[in-house]
Amino acid sequence: MAKFVLAGRADCPYYAKAELLADYLQKNLPDFRIHKITQHPDIWEEWLKDLCKKNRWSHNKSPIIWRELLDRGGKGLLLGGYNEFLEHAQLYYGVTSSMTTELMKRVAQENLGTHIEKELEKESLKGLVNPLQVWITSASSLACYHLIPILTSGEVFGPQMEISINLFDNKHTEEKLISHKQEAEDLASPCLQSVSICTQAEEAFHGAHVIIILDDHVDKEINSLEDCIRSRAPLCQLYGSLIEKNAHNFAKIIVGGKTFVNLKTALLMKYAPTFARNIIAVALGVEGQAKAALARKLKITPSCIKDVIIWGNISGNNYVDLRKAKVYRYESAIWGPPHYSRPVLSLLFDREWVNREFVVSLKTLTATGRQFGGMLAAHSIATTLKYWCHGSPPGEIVSLGVLSEGQFGIPKGIVFSMPVKFENGTWVVLTDLKNTEISQQAMTRMANDLIQEQLVALGELANFQPYQSETDLNQEDVKTTLPTKNDHQERRKVSDDYKDLFTHLMPDDEKDLILSDGDLPDPGIEPTSLVPPALAGSEGKATEQ
Repeated sequence: MAKFVLAGRADCPYYAKAELLADYLQKNLPDFRIHKITQHPDIWEEWLKDLCKKNRWSHNKSPIIWRELLDRGGKGLLLGGYNEFLEHAQLYYGVTSSMTTELMKRVAQENLGTHIEKELEKESLKGLVNPLQVWITSASSLACYHLIPILTSGEVFGPQMEISINLFDNKHTEEKLISHKQEAEDLASPCLQSVSICTQAEEAFHGAHVIIILDDHVDKEINSLEDCIRSRAPLCQLYGSLIEKNAHNFAKIIVGGKTFVNLKTALLMKYAPTFARNIIAVALGVEGQAKAALARKLKITPSCIKDVIIWGNISGNNYVDLRKAKVYRYESAIWGPPHYSRPVLSLLFDREWVNREFVVSLKTLTATGRQFGGMLAAHSIATTLKYWCHGSPPGEIVSLGVLSEGQFGIPKGIVFSMPVKFENGTWVVLTDLKNTEISQQAMTRMANDLIQEQLVALGELANFQPYQSETDLNQEDVKTTLPTKNDHQERRKVSDDYKDLFTHLMPDDEKDLILSDGDLPDPGIEPTSLVPPALAGSEGKATEQ
């Protein structure tokens, strides 16, 4: 069988004449086959140059015809141009072309029009199958490394949804980004269409449908808590402007990590106001830590515990509420079907453990970042995204950092973790929950810290002053009767207490293993247990860490 390939410029009259002759031969000769390729006049020369370089041919005109050696494999055998093809047809098949010049030109223009229509059709079809564009910032981080296989598994966006992952980070992290990219491609996931790397800020978030904000790198030296807070504002301003400029109109933006999660979410809302409703902060990591601590005490698996609520500052001063928490499949004298549950607090007879050890353990995890490494951060982000896309389990309470509109007595305009549910591609605050009142002191403490973080970040407040209740102040008055350090020494002590706040900004090889994923604790807040006065002595109890 003789198979020929005819390629030419779409508006070339000689291509049109050769095409007519080739069509006649294919129609009348059973062993003759022709494959036709047209290229737009603007790209023809470059395409021809690349073709000849690849096959080591010498040809510079339209059309070009070669024979495919089907029986032998290898590269094709160049026949030549229009004249050579005409001679070959006349010599081997006794056929020639009598097309007039006028007809050649008219057919050439028709070919160009057809070529343009086909190209437009191809582009429109591509638009129908465009993958979901997922952008990840600080993509050289360990959290991103653990997040990629979860996103490509099909569990988050669905097994039928193709995604394109875009890894965005600084130029000096490019080597690690390339490693992440290669490993992601090695997964050979049917859901993953492509992985790309971006190190140029102006190119970030183009066409983004989902944007995942991870803990950022800070290049300059950080000397104080205030400097650490202020360092977040410029980057959030940059991200916000790029999101406004480049992202898809309905992009979902999710903020995760270990440091200033509420603050970064609030700043992004300020600098990307068009997307404010679609920017949320992940609280499932802290919720998971609380469930794991409870599970160890009750000797069950953490997945059996539901409806633990995290209020307030996700990566700082928060309030772990157990009043709605339930335990499923708990082995005891009372047993029931899979949907049967019991209140967590009814099974915790050691109230001293709840009020002290439980609170202290969670506070320690927050302060040091232990067990909040890349795996937990990645799983928390992926689960939140899954709920956002497909809905949270029916009847289950999910903690989420969102912009307050005054629900539950929370001051308006701050990003605050509160109970929500996901449904129909969005989230709804569960304002109808009963018995969720928070003491005024706890609310003031959490809100005050969040408000001050924003003011310091925006340069409207010079120093961060931890909230102190009247009780705290009275205790300080009593302490003044004893020898005390001067203000400078006290300030130095606070700085020493929080020196681990900035360990996440150091190169990984300089960190202590325990502090390698260090987090920021709340300034001046000692581990305490706060129980709303109306609930004191009852089964309902909430703990603040």
